[in-house]
Amino acid sequence: MPAIKKIGIITSGGDCGGLNAVIKGAAKKAHSLGIEAVIIPNGYAGLYNLIDMDKLVTLTPERVGLIDATAAGSEAGNSRVKIRKIADDKKYERIKNGLKKFKIDGLIISGGDDTGSVVVDLLSQGIPCVHVPKTMDLDLQSYSVGGDSAINRIAAYVRDLKTTGLSHNRIMVIEVFGRYTGHTVFCGGVAAEADCILLPEIPVDFDVLYEDIKRRFFPRIEKSDTKRGIYTIVVAEGIKTASGELLYDEGAGVDAFGHKKLAGAAKYVKQQIEKRLKNDPEVEKLMTRAGMYVQGIYEIPEVREVIPGHLVRSGNSSAYDVNFGYKAGAGAVILLLEGKSGNTVVNVIADKIYYQQTAEVIKRREVNIKEAAFLEGLGICFGRKPEGFKYELAEIKGQIERRFS
Repeated sequence: MPAIKKIGIITSGGDCGGLNAVIKGAAKKAHSLGIEAVIIPNGYAGLYNLIDMDKLVTLTPERVGLIDATAAGSEAGNSRVKIRKIADDKKYERIKNGLKKFKIDGLIISGGDDTGSVVVDLLSQGIPCVHVPKTMDLDLQSYSVGGDSAINRIAAYVRDLKTTGLSHNRIMVIEVFGRYTGHTVFCGGVAAEADCILLPEIPVDFDVLYEDIKRRFFPRIEKSDTKRGIYTIVVAEGIKTASGELLYDEGAGVDAFGHKKLAGAAKYVKQQIEKRLKNDPEVEKLMTRAGMYVQGIYEIPEVREVIPGHLVRSGNSSAYDVNFGYKAGAGAVILLLEGKSGNTVVNVIADKIYYQQTAEVIKRREVNIKEAAFLEGLGICFGRKPEGFKYELAEIKGQIERRFS
């Protein structure tokens, strides 16, 4: 492999916490090794259009100092572009000419499964590149920068919404990102002490959910001296209906990677709960006893849907993601120098840089629902009849080397 004298840094796919730490980590490590680092702006769109650019930002120590590693988002910019789908027979030649124009010898690319699939594609075309795992969905085989930041923000929003929900005796349904896996919903919901967490991995039985609402929400109101109560549900955008169908936004089309855009999970959950509240004769009795019932106006408790949307991937990065981003970005530079193109930085621990083939890392990892069974024993509802938790004890002997799951 030719000597690496200049690297290009790309952030692709969705923005999230920790990306600026990746950029800074890679740039600082490159500088310490006498390698020039530049930003290729706007993700894979920028890579494709590199040939038409007049200049790139060089990440000198002074320029790197202007980047706030704690800020979410990316100084390099993002886009959702699948190179293989570009209708240009000479797209790879165009990309190579752009890299040649700026004398870029290799790429550090941070992104999720879609971004990683393009890393594999670029490698097959002879373009050296190393992948830094990034997705707030946490659905890669390794830890991915952005996940912890999203979990913390989800937990904060759910906790904050309890104050308004409690003031109005509401059932609050909060829908958050996660697509086909429920890692962020699972962890964020637990951290916020949500009553119910609905995951793509567990089909929802709304009769079971409603029974849990009656078992917990109704007594909260009646036992309160001021007749106040709340029930919180955190739902992943990718939950399935009773028939197993995902809830798509039919008018939104698909993204650049062919994924239908998900929408409507919170609304669907709300409708299912309202339907059961209206058909339950016990509800009018509850409302009457609590001094809430007003015929024709206020006959059932309010069910409110809240969608924080892009707020969960914005703002500030968690300390965890800044730490991981710094290490992973720097580790990616070393992998590139060692000729380990087509690999993903899994972690850097002490004097070891852990890596794995990107093609393996981007295989989807779902929530282990055995953990849901464990938490059901602690009172959290997952929209199903609780399953007994069967456990085994596993003793670890010797020193434990920390790894991210």
